[in-house]
Order: sequence, then structure tokens, then C-alpha cells
Amino acid sequence: MRIGITCYPTYGGSGVVATELGMELAARGHEIHFISYAPPIRMNPNDPRIHFHEVEVASYPLFDHPPYTLALATKMLEVFESESLDLLHVHYAIPHSVSALLARSMAAPRRLPFITTLHGTDITLVGSNRSYLPITKFSIEQSDGVTCISNYLLKETIKDFDIKRPIEVIPNFVNCDLYNRTADKGLAAQWAPGGEPILMHLSNFRPVKRVPDVVEIFAIVRGAMPAKLILVGDGPDRGAAEFLVRKYGLQKDVLFLGKQDNVYEKLAAADLFLLPSQLESFGLAALEAMACEVPVIATNVGGVPEVVEHGVDGFLVEPGDVGEAARYAIEILSRTDRGREMGKIARLHAKKNYCANDVIPAYESYYKRVLEQS
Repeated sequence: MRIGITCYPTYGGSGVVATELGMELAARGHEIHFISYAPPIRMNPNDPRIHFHEVEVASYPLFDHPPYTLALATKMLEVFESESLDLLHVHYAIPHSVSALLARSMAAPRRLPFITTLHGTDITLVGSNRSYLPITKFSIEQSDGVTCISNYLLKETIKDFDIKRPIEVIPNFVNCDLYNRTADKGLAAQWAPGGEPILMHLSNFRPVKRVPDVVEIFAIVRGAMPAKLILVGDGPDRGAAEFLVRKYGLQKDVLFLGKQDNVYEKLAAADLFLLPSQLESFGLAALEAMACEVPVIATNVGGVPEVVEHGVDGFLVEPGDVGEAARYAIEILSRTDRGREMGKIARLHAKKNYCANDVIPAYESYYKRVLEQS
């Protein structure tokens, strides 16, 4: 198939999943065309089956904000015509599904079906805002196919938007061959030369991720034992996290890596992963850590309990409860095996439910059903 994929090309989960999906599909012989304002952060530009089409938005004094939705729709139509696309797959409802709807209308009477994948904040935050709710609901209902990443998000979408059409749950996934414990390239020894346990957090550092809580948790852990904290990513809350590191005098034990490629190499060096988010519709970073045999301490919110089983492959706490999270962290890292047994169970869970080898065929099957029906 020839598939157009549109996503936010940034560090967020929706863009990561969309990019990984495109690369997995390309590996299975499909032609993938990414359509966005910048190359997705994890896209492999050297794959001959992966192509990037930049959406250029002209600035004009009349517009306070560049009309990206319209420029994207035009580029979608252009790529459909030049590359003979079979379908569009847009990730994140706003504004991508609206642009796809416009592109499909402009392509008529030629057939250009599109699938919308809902990832979380497009429903829980943006879509439920009254100013966006009607257009989000309309674009979901007008999509030729709709998927979402967790059972939690399915329930929220139906509840908030009163959606009557069928929505397929296809979960996020991880390449289990790539994400594994042996992926560490000597980073653990580099970051913790004294053999200290390594705690890690990976996100886009938005307020919903509660990155300052990560530092608060680590400060308590560090008060009980030698340890290192590795923070992967960047975003608006980095400054707040850096302030807390200085406040607690943790500069020698905390490392800010910024945005990184090949995150599996970093995750494989960790002993414990922290995800204290206010809300997660799935928890992709937790899954990636689990595939690398890293136990997870996360918050009991949204779709996270579908990924992390409390007391089995990690622990769940309430948002903001840094004391409880730190207690669990100390418990894990104080064990004679430093949580390795729990980490192995985490990988078994990831392999059983969320490997790309199992999830990608579900997308392929869904594409075929949509093409047959539209």
C-alpha cells in the first residue's frame, strides 16, 4: 500500500508512535509518505520506502496565525495525486483530521479515504474545549476509520463526544527486537561509575508530565542511597526541574540529556523508570522502558493501568504522591537483585501484549477493511 501519514513531528507520544508505525510498515514493504511541517523526530531518512513532504505555510500580514490546516490539506491532496496514495492516516484529531477531510473533499470524485488515530490530549484537553468540540466530533464521525490507543481513551471519546460510530482499539507498540536489555552501549558504566542505581525519565517535559515530581522523588531516594537520575527530553518544565536540582544540591547526580535519538540505548541502562504524569492515555515511554527490562513507577491514571500491573512489573501511585513513589523506588532498588526480576516480568508483559510484530498487522488489517468499505 501507499500510505500518507500526518503527525506532529515533535517529541510527544503521538508523533513517536506515528513515526514508528511508518517505519515498521515500510519494513513490511509499504510505501510511506510523511506529510508535516518538519521531518518527524524518529524518522529514518535513509529508508528508500520512506518519503517526507514538507508543508510550507506562507506568512502574510493579514493572518495573525499562519493557516496551517489549509496548507496541510493542500499538501495532502498534492501528495495523493503525485504519489497515488491509497489512504491517509492522520494522528491526533486536531487539526489533522480536519485537513484530511478537506483533502478528501477536494479529491472527489477520486477516492481518498482517511483514518484518524486518537492519542489522548486531542480528546481529553483540546477536543473537549467547547470551541473545538463540534469540529473534533464532526471530523471523527466523518473519518473513514477511527482508532484509539487504549480502552481508557475509547471510553473517554464515547463519553465526551457522544460518538456512535465504531472505534477500533489498536494499542501503542514497541519494537521488541530493538528495545531490550542488551541495547545499553556502556552508558550505565559512564553515568554511574560507582555502580549506583540509575533512575530515568523520558518525556516532552510538558506540565502534564510533572517533571518536577521526578526530581522530588529522586531527592528522597538520593537521601536514602547513592543513585543517579537521567532526564531524557526537553520542554517547558525543564527550567523548573533544573531549579529543584540546584535547590536540593543534586547537580552531581542528575544529568539532563535533552532530546535524544536511539532512546532504547538509554532506557537499557536504567534500573528504574519514573512516569509521574497527571494523565496518560497510554504511557508509551513506560512500555519502552518495560521492553528494556526496566520496572516502572507511574501514576494510576488514564490508560497506564492497562500497561503497568501494580506490584507485578512496577508500581502505581496517585498523581503528586512523591512520597509513595519514592518509597516504592527505594524498595525496588534495595532488593538484592535491584529489581531485575521485576524488570524481566515487565519485558514478558511488553512482549505478550505490545510487540510491533503483533500490533502492526492489526493496522494492516484495519487499512484493508477501510479500503474495502469506503
